[in-house]
Amino acid sequence: MASLNTPAIRHLLRQTPPLRVPQRRWARVHDVRFLATHRTRERILAKYRDKLDRKAKEEGHGSVDELTQAYKDKITSLRKQAAVPGATAPLGSANSQAQTQAQNLPFHPPPPPQPVQDLASSTGNPTTTPPPPSSSPKTPAPPPGVKTLSSYLDLEKTADLPTTEIEYIWRLRHASSAQSLCAVIPSRIWDQIRLTASRHPQFILPLPREGQGAEIHFLQWTFPHPNVASVLFTHLAEYKLRGEFASPHTTVNVHLELKESKGVVLVQGQVVEGRGVGVEEAKWLLMCLQKFYGLQGEEVSRKRLLEQFSKGDGGFRVEELLEEAEKIV
Repeated sequence: MASLNTPAIRHLLRQTPPLRVPQRRWARVHDVRFLATHRTRERILAKYRDKLDRKAKEEGHGSVDELTQAYKDKITSLRKQAAVPGATAPLGSANSQAQTQAQNLPFHPPPPPQPVQDLASSTGNPTTTPPPPSSSPKTPAPPPGVKTLSSYLDLEKTADLPTTEIEYIWRLRHASSAQSLCAVIPSRIWDQIRLTASRHPQFILPLPREGQGAEIHFLQWTFPHPNVASVLFTHLAEYKLRGEFASPHTTVNVHLELKESKGVVLVQGQVVEGRGVGVEEAKWLLMCLQKFYGLQGEEVSRKRLLEQFSKGDGGFRVEELLEEAEKIV
């Protein structure tokens, strides 16, 4: 989630300061060497205690310690065989042994570097030069928890389909999940939404409640991958209470892999059950988002609200935000 550094957020949340978690200072410092040796030995003894007791009784020993003493020489010998050569020797003797071996080895100077012409002629193709490195960077792998479009569709087969069939398949792909959201947006509309999101990555939207006025929800845009854009919706009341630790009730991802080839972007989202927002209400928030971020030239008032919120302008009025939301219906 976003931090509380946005001036408008600070203005809205002034009455409820964020919780502060006291720093814990009772951590202990342990000797790692002790934990690695003694605890490992204790675990091994505990694991094989029954077998060792049986072995000790079979050979006439009174305890496992007596059995260990009886096999002491054999245990020492096995440890030496398993050890790295020279690891048990004193440091000085190991260094001197290595120096002696190095002095006894014959010295052969390295060969001189081969001229470029000779190297080319030796390969039988003196005119061939190595190809220049590729100038087109590869798309990086998505970070943990982020899914690209290939997680939902076979992109090779999709490339041969018309846009109408892709939209049908995309909606059918999410029809079985009651908490899912999906949509298909033309590239030209997404370009405007993306431009506005880069300028105003945080905003608030109202959610009308019949007979109860409206709830305010906080949204934040993130761009975790070149082919994925995400927007998170959170109750403003929870954001006031928990700040960056607040959990979103709805997460929406926009997949851009087909933007250039098919002229559309595919939208997929998930509504968390039990967080006070249903699927239909999440759809309303998405519709509001498109109306505010997919700005047209005549929508001056919505643009002004976005700018006032981002700048922390004291003239930002929630009442005006509610009036603009009512026009969307």
